[in-house]
Amino acid sequence: MKMTTSLTELNDDIVRSMSIGAVFSDFVGKINSLDFHRTADLLVTACEDDSVRLYDIANAKLLKTTYHKKHGADRICFTHHPSSVLCSSRYNLDSVGESLRYLSMYDNRCLRYFKGHKERIVSLCMSPVNDSFMSGSLDHSVRIWDLRVNACQGILRLRGRPTVAYDQQGLVFAVAMEGGAIKLFDSRSYDKGPFDTFLVGGDRAEVCDIKFSNDGKSMLLTTTSNNIYVLDAYLGEKRCGFSVDPSPNTTIEATFTPDGQYVVSGSGDGNLHAWSINTRNKVGCWDSHIGIVECLKWAPRRVMFVAASSVLTFWIPNNTTTTTNSTNPSSDPGTTPLNNDGGGGGSGAQ
Repeated sequence: MKMTTSLTELNDDIVRSMSIGAVFSDFVGKINSLDFHRTADLLVTACEDDSVRLYDIANAKLLKTTYHKKHGADRICFTHHPSSVLCSSRYNLDSVGESLRYLSMYDNRCLRYFKGHKERIVSLCMSPVNDSFMSGSLDHSVRIWDLRVNACQGILRLRGRPTVAYDQQGLVFAVAMEGGAIKLFDSRSYDKGPFDTFLVGGDRAEVCDIKFSNDGKSMLLTTTSNNIYVLDAYLGEKRCGFSVDPSPNTTIEATFTPDGQYVVSGSGDGNLHAWSINTRNKVGCWDSHIGIVECLKWAPRRVMFVAASSVLTFWIPNNTTTTTNSTNPSSDPGTTPLNNDGGGGGSGAQ
């Protein structure tokens, strides 16, 4: 699969032309989370079937599958090394307390356990600049860790369902908590408390996902009420907001394009929607072909995004879908080509 379009060339027409280039359908259960490596052309997924799977996104190829029956596989993210990941547990949290594992995909080995959280981890992110990482749990705590040591480096106690994210420079991290409040911390002196607090006026729904744009100027919030907001990351002012159809008992995910000019989101109607941040106009709407999309991320260095439910799909501009051989079902088990003929659906700007 060749990605011939550079990120600097993204425009409404290219975003609108995105279509499915490859389908991986051999999961047993829904995909809980996924992550791209920051510099290598790699994707990792964690699934309800206790599998962790590593993909080569440049060639739409499954590279490796490992199973984790004892602990399960819930939240997942890459470390800086392309064959090492952090994975949170689904099972035995009360009895064992091994809520996080540092895994080597190369030799299927656990490099380190991180104990502390007593309930499920719902948010996990790696610092872009050093060995620090953060986890937010339903036990109402955010823990700061270091890959090199087992012990927790810091704890933030808070109300509600915590969601965490580092900015792209690793200088600031954001924590969302009860009532839709977003607190910003200096990652070098978080023990002094937040240096700023943002509120999205009128919406007190819990924030289930936070992302910073690559230039650090914008922040993307997705709430449990399926509202999506783009905030000025410095001032906290709402730049724009969009709403999508509700998805009871299912959280959706939204993503920036790497240039920070567009937002793509799932929806309760089973469609995917794309908007221009500058014009606030919808520029694309597609049938996802896989039901409600819970996991959605745009690749850091490619004109490509992935969407997942219990099926994983790779989306690329339609002028390249005819050139890829990797979507041939015989090339990878569970890989199926699928032509995308678009779709409708309701969503609105706020």
